[in-house]
Amino acid sequence: MSHVNDPEVIRRLLSTPARWAVVGLSANRARAAWGVAAYLRDTLGHEVVPVHPRAEAVAGVPGHPDLASAPQPIDVVDVFVNSRRAGPVVDAAIAVGAGAVWLQLGVIDEDAAARARDAGLDVVMDTCPAIEGPRFGLF
Repeated sequence: MSHVNDPEVIRRLLSTPARWAVVGLSANRARAAWGVAAYLRDTLGHEVVPVHPRAEAVAGVPGHPDLASAPQPIDVVDVFVNSRRAGPVVDAAIAVGAGAVWLQLGVIDEDAAARARDAGLDVVMDTCPAIEGPRFGLF
């Protein structure tokens, strides 16, 4: 069964203050993760935790090499890795007790989405907060 995003879940995740772990976020400003993290932090007011194997600090926030080492609790795990690597990130999100996973535009893993839903997480897949926020009037 193909995942279908629930607009109310998207609205709630974007508009409720939360801690977002952004997996794939580095100090490289040219990467999409950097701009989306800035939108989440500066426009929507979320706490953003960088998660990247190099554990680079981003915008003065210490980075973490994986979700297990990031500050807990994590409300939303925003997945900026390619689809082939998304499953293990989703499994880690489940393991740390995250409330939701958001697989970015172009990141599609139906099996991982099903595992997350079965574990009680909200799931958003194949879209971007910086696209969805303005659609809901969140600037």
